[in-house]
Amino acid sequence: MPPTLDPPAVRAWCRLSLQALGRAREEIDAINVYPVADGDTGTNLFLTVESAAQSVDAVFEGHAASGGTPDLTSCLRSMAHGALIGARGNSGTILAQLLRGMAEVLTEDAGDLRPALRRAAESAYQAVAHPVEGTMLTVATAAAEAASVVNGDVHEVSRAAYEAARLALAATPRQLAVLGDAGVVDAGGRGLVAVLGALADAVSGQAPMGPLDDVLRVPLPRSASQVVPYGCATGEDGTEGGDPHAVPGGPGFEVIYLLEAPDRAVAALRTRLDRLGDSLVVVGGDGLWNVHVHVDDVGAAIEAGIEAGRPYRIKVTHFGDQARALEQGRRGTAGPHGAGERGERALRAVVAVVRGDGLAGLCAQAGATVVAVRPGEPPASGDIAEAIRRAHADEVVLLPNEVELRHAVGAAAEQARAEGVRVALIPTRSAVQGIAALAVHEPTRRFDEDVVAMTSAAGATRYAELAVAEARSWTMAGVCQAGDVLGLIDGDVAVIGGNLVETGIIVLDRMLAAGGEMVTLVIGAHAPADLADRLEAHVRDSHLAVDTVVYDGGQETCPLLIGVE
Repeated sequence: MPPTLDPPAVRAWCRLSLQALGRAREEIDAINVYPVADGDTGTNLFLTVESAAQSVDAVFEGHAASGGTPDLTSCLRSMAHGALIGARGNSGTILAQLLRGMAEVLTEDAGDLRPALRRAAESAYQAVAHPVEGTMLTVATAAAEAASVVNGDVHEVSRAAYEAARLALAATPRQLAVLGDAGVVDAGGRGLVAVLGALADAVSGQAPMGPLDDVLRVPLPRSASQVVPYGCATGEDGTEGGDPHAVPGGPGFEVIYLLEAPDRAVAALRTRLDRLGDSLVVVGGDGLWNVHVHVDDVGAAIEAGIEAGRPYRIKVTHFGDQARALEQGRRGTAGPHGAGERGERALRAVVAVVRGDGLAGLCAQAGATVVAVRPGEPPASGDIAEAIRRAHADEVVLLPNEVELRHAVGAAAEQARAEGVRVALIPTRSAVQGIAALAVHEPTRRFDEDVVAMTSAAGATRYAELAVAEARSWTMAGVCQAGDVLGLIDGDVAVIGGNLVETGIIVLDRMLAAGGEMVTLVIGAHAPADLADRLEAHVRDSHLAVDTVVYDGGQETCPLLIGVE
């Protein structure tokens, strides 16, 4: 069977790209000197592809639940959309546009990569306000041009694009002076070569070609001092000072946001943001855009988005703060005497991922650093890694509290370990298990002992939840109809009921039949006002010596969480 780009190949492309960028992330971060030497290009590319991969996986899982498989158009659009909403930094935003450009063409003709690669390069150039040669734009163009003259199947075209991209990457130090001065290739281009190599592997269906290091040796900076981040200019005495920008006169902040806006409003937005700063990239279309710009006036950049439409998921990074953290990471220190930007480092911290304001407040009161999950917007590993940094501790315990978030939390843990933090991930599958783990957390214990105690408490807590069926479907408890109340115990549907109270009582009785001393009820945002009182009264009347504690969780999608210890 000839090589082809079908739905499994798209999924494999995302996964292989993620693996390749995961292997190269630290190296790419290390050679990141343009447009800002902030040491995060590899991480940003990884997080962008991670979002794309998660979006494609969700499409496959959704179709699998109904016994089907997704079509190519759904996979390509999901990949492009995932990259768009998860794009990070200058390089990640450009990569998202490259993937979008390819998807636009491949949905019409998946048998020919040549026009798709050409469209990708053209759309990326259009998205960047002031394109510069010697960057990933140059690498993308070289790949498209090489592919255009190949008469072959998708594997031969993708392989030609990959080989041309490698050669173009090797030439970037001669095209961009800042790269030549540092003795490195372009970091964004380095990441793009990895993605194109993964594409060639995916469409061939053969074993991956291996890490890029095996075929292209990329030099690191001649010395760490040659990579001068924003905010880290040093004087002759070695102290920080001088111009606060790596590029004299350059802006001090990176601003990124998603923007819901009509296409007609984007031209004016580009013009206004271009006047405010530099490194402007606006990608997307069909009413959804990802905006990236470096500015000094953060408020004006956000106001420009408000005038154009509705900006959200706004992220602002001060290059000085980022650079100091990067420099401290290189030195393996947290500042003078172990103190960081926010004061003395804590010995240990807990980072908990939760849904709902009530749960967030509860975990924060228990001393945890909280990552809030918004409906429809699960956090990427970068959000969780940032929370770990915010915790500012030498030892961190992670509580994912959802099975679906284990991958993102695990990736964040790896990032933190690479930065010198000791991390333990407790596999909590529900917020009630996280609450149980926090209840026994004791930072004065040895780290291993604390982790064992928290893991034991979480494991001893059975969990359940009530949910409302959105459509008719098969479950382990039978066929449910839209509007039925589902009682899930340990992740599986065990009860199909007509209302929340009735179903909640059946679930509690089944769980307590195996014994229990404490019931935890976490009430959702849209639960009936009397739900907690009626369930608490049932436990009190029917299960003697069992205590009940009730929390207002505020979670949007789940009316009730139940824990039994």
